[in-house]
Amino acid sequence: DFATPRAVLTGHDYEITCATICAELGLVISGSKEGPCLIHSMNGDLLRTLEGPENCPRPKLIQASREGHCVIYYENGLFCVFSVNGRLQATMETDDKIR
Repeated sequence: DFATPRAVLTGHDYEITCATICAELGLVISGSKEGPCLIHSMNGDLLRTLEGPENCPRPKLIQASREGHCVIYYENGLFCVFSVNGRLQATMETDDKIR
């Protein structure tokens, strides 16, 4: 048996490197090898683009909360917190190697 996709998410030009689903808000947030993170509805509609700071092209980890916050960890050691409306709310740099 093969599962039928519920939705096809579009908008990335490169391979997806990380993704999270926030069922409470009905959102899927994904990041690609080169480019911004995208917020889609569970139906596949592209809702928002999360543009990180200029020196953050490669997201590695994404986590969303039911309160509407999204934390993204970038390859260069920077954490960014966004609202689901796409607004960058905070950044924090770390020297630790997070996997």
